[in-house]
Order: sequence, then C-alpha cells, then structure tokens
Amino acid sequence: MSEAATANGVTIEKSLLAIDGNPAGYTLSLKFVPATAEAEFTYRLPALTTFDRFAVPNVLETPSAGSTFTRLVEVHGSPSGPDTGFVLLGSATLTTHEARGMLTELTIASRTPVRFVKLRLVGGIRVEREGSFFEFSEIIGNGTQEVLPRSDAFSGGWQGRGVAIRLRQQDAAVTGCYDDGGVLTGTVTGDLLSAVGEDSRTGVKSLFLLTVLDDDALLGVRSTNGAPFRVYAGAATERPNAKCPAPPAPSLGCGSVIHGITFGYDSAEIRPESEPVLAMLYAGLRDDASAKVIIEGHTSSEGTEVYNRSLSERRAAAVVAELTRRGLATARLSAVGAGNPGRSPPTPTRRAAP
Repeated sequence: MSEAATANGVTIEKSLLAIDGNPAGYTLSLKFVPATAEAEFTYRLPALTTFDRFAVPNVLETPSAGSTFTRLVEVHGSPSGPDTGFVLLGSATLTTHEARGMLTELTIASRTPVRFVKLRLVGGIRVEREGSFFEFSEIIGNGTQEVLPRSDAFSGGWQGRGVAIRLRQQDAAVTGCYDDGGVLTGTVTGDLLSAVGEDSRTGVKSLFLLTVLDDDALLGVRSTNGAPFRVYAGAATERPNAKCPAPPAPSLGCGSVIHGITFGYDSAEIRPESEPVLAMLYAGLRDDASAKVIIEGHTSSEGTEVYNRSLSERRAAAVVAELTRRGLATARLSAVGAGNPGRSPPTPTRRAAP
C-alpha cells in the first residue's frame, strides 16, 4: 500500500475490499482527503497472469456533499517484483452509473503477463468541497493464469495474532481445526488453499484463502460470518493453541464444498488444473453408498440472477458429465444451479450432497 494511501487513513483492510468479490461500495479513507487524493494497492498474484479484461461495478454516489466515488482507475502490472517493472494494463475515467448492477469496462493498454498488480485510484467524480470521503466498489479482472504444481505444504500447525489453526492435507484435499472448535474443509489449487470452516458450537461460518510461504509461515485472508476479509497470518508451530480435535483424514464426496474445480470466464468449460480435484471427487463418490448425488454450482456476483443461475447449472452439468465419463452411473447424479447465493468463496465452488 502506498504512503499516500496510509497518510489519508486508508488501511490494508480497504485494499482487501477492492478484490473480495463483493461489488458493494465502501469508503476508502478514514478521514476527509483533498480533491486530488490518490491511493495505490499492490497485490501479489498466485502465478503469472495475463489479463484480458478489467471492470468496475456499481459506480454510485452517496447522497452527501462530503462523499464521492473515485474518478480515475488504473491497473498496472509487473512480472518481476512489487517495486519495479510496472506497465499500464488498463484504465478508465469513471462516471456515475444510472442504476445498481452496471459495469464500466477499463480500456486495455497491455496484455503483458504479470505476477504483481498495482491498483491506482485518483480523485473523485463529484467533489463538492475541499475535503471529501472517497469511495470505491471493486476491481474485476479476468484472464488466464499459469498453472502451478500443487503444493503439499498444508499439513501442520500455525499460531499468530488471532490465528490458531491445525491442518491436514492429502493430495488436493485438506481438513483442519481452528480457534476453539472450528472445523474446516478445503481444496488446494497450485499453492492456494480455499476452505470453508464452521464453529461447532455456534454454527458461524468462515471463509479462508491461504498459502504457505518459503519460511513455512501461513499467510492469507479470512472472512467470518460474512464480514470483510482480514489478513490471517501465523508462524509454524507443532502445538497451535487451537482447542479442537485433530483433523480427520481429508476426502471429497457427499457433503463436500469444493473450490478447486475452476472454469474460464463466462464459460462452462472445466479448466485443466481441476484434474486432481475431479479425480479425488470421483474416487470419493465411487466409494460412497449414497444412491443419489446432487452437484450444485455457484457463480460470482457479476451478471443478472437469471443468467448466473443458468451459468451455474451449466457448470454443474459439466462436472456431472465429467464424473459420468470417469465411470459413475448417470442415474446417481443430477445438476442444479444456485447462481450467486450471497457471498461465495473466492473461487468457484461445487457441492456434492446426498
């Protein structure tokens, strides 16, 4: 995050809100800022990525003379590091949308493959006084990403401020426990673990997106009970202060929420990196005694409710077709589309349920 952003009261949590998949608007600064104020957020991507589209949704003004939506949006990218080698990937000068649900597409300037992305936000659309609160919604990016070998680093314990977690990995599947009785399940794609947890006492759910660094530290984000994502980081330890039983052996099958089956943008074609997760899901369902299995598809928040429901059903049907091709009986499987039921995990999900 840039020094200018920090000086204007912009926190790291604000940078996460710009990429969390929630298109709702939010206030960038914690205090009034001048009309020419700017903020820069730099993100490290999981792998080398080529973007062919950026967009900003819901460019809407708060009915207040002291608040205005960001005017200039630029996305820069670098293949080499967080401080060097940046080129402009896309930009747009925003104007207020007529209604919620609209998008402004950025003009693409370069399709250079990048590992680091810098989001630059400058000024306001409707500045009515010297100091204002600036607002933003989300930067949407679509493209193709280099496929990384699957990490096998998600077995062990980690402890940090607000972090106490124990994980157990087998192939692409992970189980774990956290805090004072939370239980999670997830899948690994490349070096990222996407997981859903639930507190066994309260039923409160959490979403996790995690990676293990070269020094064995855990780093990622967590959202609890639908709240904004927060940084989630801890050092490796043999005895984390997680008051819960040892995680069960990981498996995929009925009742699993699966994050590692991915698709192209606006497509029902399964991407090649989904193969390990599909193989585990097939094996789990093959050995399951349930007579019927429902594959439920979700989508992101883009698009209308009707369209997203149709797309999610087509994606679920693609998973059913793949499982059938591998040997499961067609009569056991059915596909349903759930569209975007509230805030979804950061990657597409599929549920295998009896």
